[in-house]
Amino acid sequence: MSDNTANTGDMGGHEEPTRRDFLYLTTGMTAVVGAGAVAWPFIDQMRPDASTLAQASIDVNVSAIEPGMSLTVKWRGKPVFIRNRTDQEVQEAKETPLSELKDPIARNENLKSDATATDLDRSAGEGKENWIVMLGVCTHLGCVPLGQAGEYGGWFCPCHGSVYDTAGRIRKGPAPENLHIPPYAFSSDDVISIG
Repeated sequence: MSDNTANTGDMGGHEEPTRRDFLYLTTGMTAVVGAGAVAWPFIDQMRPDASTLAQASIDVNVSAIEPGMSLTVKWRGKPVFIRNRTDQEVQEAKETPLSELKDPIARNENLKSDATATDLDRSAGEGKENWIVMLGVCTHLGCVPLGQAGEYGGWFCPCHGSVYDTAGRIRKGPAPENLHIPPYAFSSDDVISIG
């Protein structure tokens, strides 16, 4: 019998790649690149927009804010209340017993999550107790409270009647928590960096 088998280049059980193998490989690679090109716009749209990234942190010059004055700035699309409290406002807030507060937690991102809502833990800290920096968003339904209003002289949300004191602590009304304090620090005596 004669052996009519063609030599297919079988060396050790491996076959030479054929044109068909090459076409399968290039078709598969084209499909992967095409799927990536189709998916990229959907993935890209999930990134924060440029205006949000630009507001990741802001510096606010507070040199012109006299005691008793407030300033509202926008950070990450939310209002932030910055107030230079009077000595009387600070004293009243210090004298408020924690037992009278609806929310005993400071809600200050600069402190531990279980810090109590003392005036010092709500303020900018030792030596800067007169400064308070808070998100201007009512913790009930997200309204923006009015400043220097309500029976405690702090903030009042006219939508549903939440009343906050001069340290931004909820005292009356449906709001469950104190006004939240964002991460911030004094980068100099006159500049607050938020974020």
